[in-house]
Amino acid sequence: MRESVQDYSVVRGFAYSALFWLVIGLVVGLWLAAEMFYPKLNLTPWLSFGRLRVVHTNGLAFGFALAGIFSCTYYMLQRLTRTPIVFPRLAKFHLYLFNAAIALAALSLFAGMNTSKEYAELEWPLDVVVVIMWVVFAVNVFATLARRREKQMYISLWYIIAMTVTVAVLYIVNNLSVPVNLFKSYPIYAGVNDANVQWWYGHNAVGFVFTVPILAMFYYFLPKTVNLPIYSHRLSIISFWSLVFAYLWTGAHHLMLTPVPEWIQTVAIAFSIFLIAPSWGSVVNGYYTMRGNWELMKTNYLTKFFIVGITFYGLQTIQGPTQGLRTLTAFFHYTDYVVGHVHMGTMGWVTMIISAALYYMIQEMNKTEVFSVRLANLHFYLILAGQLLYTVTMWIAGIQQGAMWKATNPDGSLTYSFIETVASLYPYWKIRFAGGLVYFLGIVVFIYNFIMTGRASKRTALDAGMKTA
Repeated sequence: MRESVQDYSVVRGFAYSALFWLVIGLVVGLWLAAEMFYPKLNLTPWLSFGRLRVVHTNGLAFGFALAGIFSCTYYMLQRLTRTPIVFPRLAKFHLYLFNAAIALAALSLFAGMNTSKEYAELEWPLDVVVVIMWVVFAVNVFATLARRREKQMYISLWYIIAMTVTVAVLYIVNNLSVPVNLFKSYPIYAGVNDANVQWWYGHNAVGFVFTVPILAMFYYFLPKTVNLPIYSHRLSIISFWSLVFAYLWTGAHHLMLTPVPEWIQTVAIAFSIFLIAPSWGSVVNGYYTMRGNWELMKTNYLTKFFIVGITFYGLQTIQGPTQGLRTLTAFFHYTDYVVGHVHMGTMGWVTMIISAALYYMIQEMNKTEVFSVRLANLHFYLILAGQLLYTVTMWIAGIQQGAMWKATNPDGSLTYSFIETVASLYPYWKIRFAGGLVYFLGIVVFIYNFIMTGRASKRTALDAGMKTA
């Protein structure tokens, strides 16, 4: 296939955008972690925990993760269809509009403009911008698929299609609102209906941003990295359709023991437990791809990212569904255990896969080797250690927190006050900050290595040109 510099410039643009928003999101996250045990850092309303948290979640979920997803999607789409992006200028517009939207989103959330709906905090003018951006992206995806030269649809393309269609439906339905003025609106839903629609969206936003496109990357970049075919394309297809079917029914497991009708809660629990099977279908597929070639974990630095990443995905897809059970929800809900669960997925699964994919693409696009394998390995071990320190600490803290909340005296009164529970968590919060700092150092190493790999390729091209001359 003839390569298009313009198409690759969009891939690079989204890759560097992902790294930029990753740094911003992590810096905000470290500040938040420090505020938990040193509240004097709430210097102004703009730096209060309530405002910073949504900047952190949106900056990383949509700034970093989506930018990485768009970068990898534009790359995989061309490779798997053997067709250049149909509308390269539209892709460029997508890149610029995306970064403008994320910047405006961060400013509006810093300023306190917030709908208070998880992962859907943006007010209606920015919702319109997001919808326009997604339509632009979808046009390129489906136009390129329609013109594909390769008729066989590899599994990664199915995951890309599922993300493109489902995120659009989820976002539009959940964000339907009545504007009051330019900066405020109210949802068209109310009460229990609003909560049900919100978590139908909220959980599936995680599923179709943090799961589906990341699996597309895993299925494409793991075989390319280890130079082995995926173990079973049939298993990947079965896992795909099972995952997509089941995921859309699970949102209400965030609403256990609430006024949501009990039958809706029960359906959510049933499908959540069912989700373990298709999720582990992909885990097993990855493991079996490595059969007889596990030495690549030592000799190929990218293999570690993909295999450890899919392992964390597997662990999370057991932990998440079981948390939806009523008995466990009654103990863990609202505790730091849930914080640990979420960050195992984002810091372990999502970031590891995107990092490895970006490493692979920069080398392939620039026809060069990574600047430093030693730094790539250091990057891996730092983010692994930081993530484990963070998540395991939060699991322990959450168990203690839930136990203290439920502890009662013989007369039925609470054994611990809420303030005593908060005070007992300070040591855990300090360890969480330390884990986040180690993780951040790993990301700094990654960004340096990535940028130097890009620069090395430019120097190589320049040297080659001078020799030719």
